[in-house]
Amino acid sequence: MTTTKQSALSTPIQLGATKLKHRVIMAPLTRSRSIQPNSVPGELMADYYSQRASDGGLIIGEATNISLTSRGWLGSPGLYSDEQVQGWRKILDRVHAKGGLMFAQLWHTGRASHVSMTGGATPVTASVNPSYWENPAQVVSTPDGWIQPSPHRALELSEIPLILEDYRKAVERAKQAGFDGVELHGANGYLIDQFLQDGSNQRTDQYGGSIENRARLLLEAVGVLVSVWGSERVGVRVGPGGSFNAMFDSNPGPLFSYVAEQLNAFDLAYLHIIEPRVRGNTVIHEGQGPIASEQLRKIFKGKILAAGGFEPGTAEAAVEQGVADAVVFGRYFISNPDLPRRIQEGLPLAEYDRSTFYTFDEHGYNDYPAFVPELAEK
Repeated sequence: MTTTKQSALSTPIQLGATKLKHRVIMAPLTRSRSIQPNSVPGELMADYYSQRASDGGLIIGEATNISLTSRGWLGSPGLYSDEQVQGWRKILDRVHAKGGLMFAQLWHTGRASHVSMTGGATPVTASVNPSYWENPAQVVSTPDGWIQPSPHRALELSEIPLILEDYRKAVERAKQAGFDGVELHGANGYLIDQFLQDGSNQRTDQYGGSIENRARLLLEAVGVLVSVWGSERVGVRVGPGGSFNAMFDSNPGPLFSYVAEQLNAFDLAYLHIIEPRVRGNTVIHEGQGPIASEQLRKIFKGKILAAGGFEPGTAEAAVEQGVADAVVFGRYFISNPDLPRRIQEGLPLAEYDRSTFYTFDEHGYNDYPAFVPELAEK
């Protein structure tokens, strides 16, 4: 009798308190479809996420602001008001009805913002760097379109506990909304990453200088999340070597190795690693393997989720070879709402339309169909 080898991506996995039936995970994807001006998740978002929910599958929700002053992208949802919690609850009800699970990704954009998005507050970051807001190529999404960010200021020491309190409140609201866990967004050049990397952090206090000091805010934020919900419901996303939002570090290897080592103490649900071969939503190093996940796998003792430019074949190889425990897909989850099924059954993948990634209606959002054999034959 001939037996067929089961795909590594189709096997179950335990991420902390969350048991998954497969290892094809939906990435946190900014899509700009929340209801404005109050950043409330609505029916458009509910349709989108319910379409992509699968039995025993995990969705990591799009980057979600922890406060009004943390906003930096028009259309992104929040978790800082009762109205937002109610909107998310409707989404979670529909995801759970299909057997799916969903984590909230908690987000502070830091300097990558404009005063029109923060209620008039000056964007905050680790250190002042005028070349960031003066660069015409650096733009943020606002009610007036894509424009250069506002001048920012460095956070005072006395303000950092207030930022951590915003994270605490957001975790509480995520629990109220019905999420299955939370992920700290520590990548892509936003506030946590701005403190981590020395290209944006020139502080001379306990949050700057040494690797230990620059990692302090990330570790304190993780501590807050864990204190509210327990380590088994918390994940962390980092981007070693990432250059999005004008980020760089003089020595990223030791920095992110230290972060991974320190995170071991929390016994997290997972560490989510963005490979440096991508910048934002664009693959910039075709053919490059998952080098960041491979490096941090030697240090981090928990489960690793790898993200960044994966195809089904390369994802399967990463799990088979033990580089990652599961793979996070972004672009192909946009155009294939039934992606786990398509990968499992070897079905063709629909192409995505990059021009609709950050628009504001259903076109290119919730109008991609699931696979229909009859249509595929035509």
